[in-house]
Amino acid sequence: MSRWRLCGHDGRGGRALALDGARVLAEARGISADEALAALGDATGPVLRVDEGVAARLPAPLLPETGQTLPGLSQAAPPDVLDGWTRLLLIGLSEAHPDWDGVACVLTPTLSHWVHLSAREAVSCLSFLTPRLVAALGGAEAADADALADSLSRPERLAAHLRAAEVAGRPAALTGHLLGAELAAARPYWLGQSVALIAPAGGASGRAAALEAQGVPVACHAPGTLIAPAVAALARLVA
Repeated sequence: MSRWRLCGHDGRGGRALALDGARVLAEARGISADEALAALGDATGPVLRVDEGVAARLPAPLLPETGQTLPGLSQAAPPDVLDGWTRLLLIGLSEAHPDWDGVACVLTPTLSHWVHLSAREAVSCLSFLTPRLVAALGGAEAADADALADSLSRPERLAAHLRAAEVAGRPAALTGHLLGAELAAARPYWLGQSVALIAPAGGASGRAAALEAQGVPVACHAPGTLIAPAVAALARLVA
């Protein structure tokens, strides 16, 4: 197998991998993708840059046509953009479960993306600022289940619910109300679908429990488990 490298920004910082075909030889991080790439030292081979190039317009195949760049995905209406690292994780999900069609919810440090997947294509997406709002308002990592259910059934009262939680000093309720409002708005994506939640360990627990309470089949995936099948697919393009 040939040596190659992959680099990009994964939402937390620059990340680079040195690979031999589909096998990861080394990994490095840095403030930027270029800094992470330099930190790989004497690793050699062509570089596939994640999130460079012109974003593919949805609907679009998850795999790019060439192995030089992995651009993000864009949508005209409603306007939205999925970054290249999110696309990488969706490739990994599609490769690990090739016959699976449904909706993926990808959680990043600042955004949550709901993406309809079918036949290894991204069909449409809907993204939310929920993680960023939780951080800005001082919400907790865990979501209060009662607050979540309240805003899921009455999302129009979100602003009032958030003020009440703020005054009462209930950070878990702040998170629950924000998450409930997101799930209410995303209902067309998860209703009657199978959902794959892609999030760090524990990061999807509130969403998973809420969706399962609505009778939605949910499978949780740690991002790290999807890197190997994603780079295996991309290695075929780089070779």
